[in-house]
Amino acid sequence: MNIIYLHGFQSSPLSFKGQLLHAFCQQQKNIQLYLPDLNQPPEQVVADLSQLIESLEDVGLIGSSLGGFYATQLVAKYGVSAVLINPAMRPWQLFDDLFGSAQIPYVVNAQWTLDAQQLQQLQQMAVSSVRDTDKILVLLQQGDEILDYHEAQRYYSRGSKGSLLITETHGQHAMDNFADKIPMVLQFLSDCIK
Repeated sequence: MNIIYLHGFQSSPLSFKGQLLHAFCQQQKNIQLYLPDLNQPPEQVVADLSQLIESLEDVGLIGSSLGGFYATQLVAKYGVSAVLINPAMRPWQLFDDLFGSAQIPYVVNAQWTLDAQQLQQLQQMAVSSVRDTDKILVLLQQGDEILDYHEAQRYYSRGSKGSLLITETHGQHAMDNFADKIPMVLQFLSDCIK
């Protein structure tokens, strides 16, 4: 099984959750983990991830925050399975709310500056409804200080079947207890791929 971990905004492949996954997957013989750096414009991120998915078999995605948004779009495009951790629902609106027109363009790092055109790209790539809902597990925490978990609950429960949702009281955006969930996350992805 090939797992691609999609980190969140202003994070990296060296993120806490990414490194927890890396350590766990090193102990498994049948799992190859990919930790791409997503700190680049959205269209480039989706193009690079599409190329990676197309080069692999038996792919599962794990996406956190903005990575969860990207994972949702890739599930719609490729029918792969995904686990989403406090996914960003409308990142274009989130970034506009966080930074406003006074701070956009926003310098993320030396290679990437988030601008208004990229916010439009994010909005245009967003699928209006979830596809392959049975291939998506959504992990939410009500204490998320950045995102409103209700938005994700509404979006991923639409349709005749809706995705599998696990909503915990308290917690936070980073989901510090993610290490405890790794075996369940990987089992879900494995079951979807079989």
